[in-house]
Amino acid sequence: MPAPAPVSVKIRRSGPVDATIRVPSSKSLTNRVLAAAALARGPSSILNPLTSDDTSIMVEAIRSLGVAVAASPARWKVEGSAGVLAAREGRLFLGNAGTAMRFLTPIVATGHGRFLLDGSERMRQRPIADLLAALAALGVNARSVEGNGCPPVEVIASGLPGGEVALRGSVSSQFLSGLLLAAPLASADLVIRIEGPLVSRPYVDLTLDVMKRFGAPVEEMARDSWRVRAGAGYRACEFEVEGDASSASYWLAAAAITGGRVRVLGIPRSSKQGDLGLLRLLEEMGCRVAWKSEGGADFIEVIGGSLRGVDANLEAIPDTAPALAAVAAFASGPTRIRGAAHLRAKESDRIAGLASGLAQLGARTEEHRDGLTIHPGRPRAAVVDPRDDHRLAMAFAVAALGIEDRAGDGVEILNPGCVSKSYPAFFEELRAAVRPV
Repeated sequence: MPAPAPVSVKIRRSGPVDATIRVPSSKSLTNRVLAAAALARGPSSILNPLTSDDTSIMVEAIRSLGVAVAASPARWKVEGSAGVLAAREGRLFLGNAGTAMRFLTPIVATGHGRFLLDGSERMRQRPIADLLAALAALGVNARSVEGNGCPPVEVIASGLPGGEVALRGSVSSQFLSGLLLAAPLASADLVIRIEGPLVSRPYVDLTLDVMKRFGAPVEEMARDSWRVRAGAGYRACEFEVEGDASSASYWLAAAAITGGRVRVLGIPRSSKQGDLGLLRLLEEMGCRVAWKSEGGADFIEVIGGSLRGVDANLEAIPDTAPALAAVAAFASGPTRIRGAAHLRAKESDRIAGLASGLAQLGARTEEHRDGLTIHPGRPRAAVVDPRDDHRLAMAFAVAALGIEDRAGDGVEILNPGCVSKSYPAFFEELRAAVRPV
């Protein structure tokens, strides 16, 4: 019987971290590849997949739609459906996995039958109205059961029609990615046009790259407007998943906060992951950043330096906000994070959570509609609640590495098990890397 998950962990101040880390595989890529493989003709192999709460939820949901997935730690074999979902009804419980909810809603619309997609209490607060409106405009019978624009979602599917549809992109790029992933199975060409700003654009580029690898290229007609040809479908392939840049951000932050050196393995220099944009911001803050190669493999090296505040627009890379905010608490001046109002619709309201948690740790914070300002203060130990949000838990943990606690107890972080959403071994690896003072 497995040991019960700890209710909290304590992180103590560290000297300069000197670590080489191979980060877990990309959660974003793993779920996109799973979706394409499930719809493809023939068996696909996913090498080096991420095994975490979110990807396990996606695997189980795909199985419940009639797609066989044989999973081992290093390889998942997916027997594609050739674009025809076997299930004619289903109730999919998706926890708080936003990608699963937003990808599978349009994907089940390509099938035939009645599907109910539900999730945790927090999932029932996360918006999906823009995606439902786009599906309705295409003739899909999809609705928010409670009528509030949030899950649970009911889809009475009779195939995905083609046509042209406008989609708002200011809340989540996952709505667009979900429609794109389903589009090769539409009965006619599908044109998707974004209205207004498109947040997290690099994640859309990841989706397009995965679709191309599976033989379903997408034509970009103009900026933020795409055409997917009918009948294209997906071809099975073998896909190796690279390391996760979002997970890497906490290790890069650890180097910055402690004045140490961290090498991150597993992410190629050619990676399209937008969260690598954090490297430029850390350079602006005073760190030394370099891409290097050894034995034919690329790695990132970050060496901490004297930190200064920055003005950062994170519209394209919102998942770097927690790590950047943790570093900002130790800079010599204020840091303004802007362009990230969509952080309020994540696993938690991340703007409020960061402002509250960093204030408990001694920084002075100001919340804004689209972000926050962090004024460095006198760091102090505290008990911090990450609000069941994996990214907040990891951010507060690396912030703790720079906090001197006279009592010697360190910073206490509640509910550390929430990191299993994307990085189950995070706290074990962090303990191994810490150099206690």
